[in-house]
Amino acid sequence: MDLDWENLGFDILPTNGVVRIDYANGQWSDIYVEKETSLNLDMGAQVLHYGQACFEGLKAFKSQSGEISLFRPDMNAKRMISSADRICMQAPPEELFIQACQKAVEINKEFVPPYGTGASLYLRPLLIGTESMFAIRPSSTYTFIIMVSPVGPYYKDGFSPVEALVMENYDRAAPCGTGQSKVAGNYAASLKGAEEAHKKGFPIVLYLDSAKGQYIDEFGTSNFIGITKDNKYITPQSASILQSITNDSLRQLARDMGLEVLRQNIEINNVNIFAEVGACGTAAIITPIASITYQDKKVVFNNGEVGKTLQALYSELQAIQYGDKPDRYGWLVSIC
Repeated sequence: MDLDWENLGFDILPTNGVVRIDYANGQWSDIYVEKETSLNLDMGAQVLHYGQACFEGLKAFKSQSGEISLFRPDMNAKRMISSADRICMQAPPEELFIQACQKAVEINKEFVPPYGTGASLYLRPLLIGTESMFAIRPSSTYTFIIMVSPVGPYYKDGFSPVEALVMENYDRAAPCGTGQSKVAGNYAASLKGAEEAHKKGFPIVLYLDSAKGQYIDEFGTSNFIGITKDNKYITPQSASILQSITNDSLRQLARDMGLEVLRQNIEINNVNIFAEVGACGTAAIITPIASITYQDKKVVFNNGEVGKTLQALYSELQAIQYGDKPDRYGWLVSIC
């Protein structure tokens, strides 16, 4: 395989193919493999007009012994079922979802980056409504696809601190909206704020609650986590943020390290209680936050450098994912 494994970006690269399952007449088809990466889709498909689309993101890792494993695919399956239910879609059952993920890795196993490169195989399960109609109602047919690509760090500088801007002009999600769901529309709505932040030199956006504009919700791409000066791991308690599988994993590891783990409202004006702040998600695991700029005030964390607690959490999770430490919580699903 002629790839520069240690210098991969977070891009879609050609592989051996994708797996696909179709839903019609109340049942799912068998899993099948397609080499073609384009879709033949009717112009009236619900996904194109009314946004019936949700997706997931997870990774496969290769250990030093060469074993390939998926990280917590059961949690991704459960979250897709929840997301699909929120916008009246039919999601594949958990067992079928995991089988499809396993198949996607098996047919592309030579694209799983070698151990020691810091790279992984990214899986993108995608569910779309395909029925053609003008009426606004749930589709009766669906297509479920899993794309894969070998990837490196989400941010070009890898595990390095970035500066964040609090976005006040746009809300990410309403309290009773779709913020907890990984639906395509949430990400379309985030693009404008992200573009404005990028023009000001900020790689990442932090959103506040839409009801009061007072409490931290999450970053545009990931959950907010903060480490206080007295060793508390705090993440927002909000009905409008995505339930991050990475955050769930890090909370468990934080408990193992002796930190007190809390979910609570975090006022943006009290962000200076944190010694370290990070953005966490599947793509980057943890992105250390050097500073948060809100209105005319800039709060810097750990002198703008990576903090020891976030570094320890990042290293511990990576060690489990790559098989360097025991998988004590049964998070890995072996492929081959």
